[in-house]
Amino acid sequence: MKLIVQIPCYNEEQTLPATLADIPRQIDGIDSIEILVIDDGSKDATVAVARAHGVEHILVNKRNMGLAATFRRGIDTALKLGADIIVNTDGDNQYCGADIAKLVAPIVEGRLDVVIGDRRTGEIDHFSGGKKALQRLGSFMVKRFSGVDVPDAVSGFRAVSRDAALKLNIISTFSYTIEMLIQVGRKKMAVGSVPIRTNAKTRESRLFKSIPQFIERSVTTMLRMYAMYQPLRTFITLGTLFFLVGAVPLLRFLVLFAMGDGDGHIQSVALGGVFVVLGIVTYLFAMVADLISHNRQLLEITLEKVRRLELEQQGIATQLSDERDIGRLGDGIAVPPRIARRRGA
Repeated sequence: MKLIVQIPCYNEEQTLPATLADIPRQIDGIDSIEILVIDDGSKDATVAVARAHGVEHILVNKRNMGLAATFRRGIDTALKLGADIIVNTDGDNQYCGADIAKLVAPIVEGRLDVVIGDRRTGEIDHFSGGKKALQRLGSFMVKRFSGVDVPDAVSGFRAVSRDAALKLNIISTFSYTIEMLIQVGRKKMAVGSVPIRTNAKTRESRLFKSIPQFIERSVTTMLRMYAMYQPLRTFITLGTLFFLVGAVPLLRFLVLFAMGDGDGHIQSVALGGVFVVLGIVTYLFAMVADLISHNRQLLEITLEKVRRLELEQQGIATQLSDERDIGRLGDGIAVPPRIARRRGA
């Protein structure tokens, strides 16, 4: 079983060495552990540091693409590298690398598809009271939107099985954490969490500039993802709200009209009529959005199958390439390093 630890990085030359040193090289149930560093257009020597520390795989974004896009590219690359389990951690050494063994254990045992590291933020000293409260509120909201009950929904320390990774389609431009959980819940994957340790704070977050910005982007992501995966419920609720708002002035007019006092209240009819029409149109939107959602599900199933076919073809091509290399050994040509490692040479 192959584990790849992916580390999205942006200007992490100072903290990356400690992060790499903290990653275990042997874990029970895991045959090989490799590291994948995804450099998100860093301006410093992050790539040079990764090479100097013997990182097996380095992926470079030519420009800064953001955390979500970098995470998505890392997952795709790890799958192509043959990963059976993918662990994501941060380049700022926030998470204790030794806990990777705890993180992957439920997947190795076949009990879970996705495991989220629980930082137990209530016990972290450098988290302010407001930040702890927001974290609890955010996890509660994610649970309501996704149906996934994890205590630390925005933790970036998480493990994903190969099958689960093939089903993920991250499209957010902000952060993958919330969208990934909504997809996990929607696709009925087995998900859980394990308590993990954190290291001392090394720097401020680069994902957001302020707490209000983080809240705004997180709420926007949740609403967008919920509307994408639960469009019928979303638009039916919105349409019912419009319909009820419009019904109030219309009922008021009807009551006054029945009492013989309907003159001069035409504005109630106009206002109520507008909202009732909006409600009906929103119901129609709900039907169209639901059909689009089902079409999206078919596309995601197709995409998953295409990914599996691509990986299978890649495996066949690699095997054929290795057989050609081995066939030339009698001519005195040295075994390429990657084949020698694979054969235990």
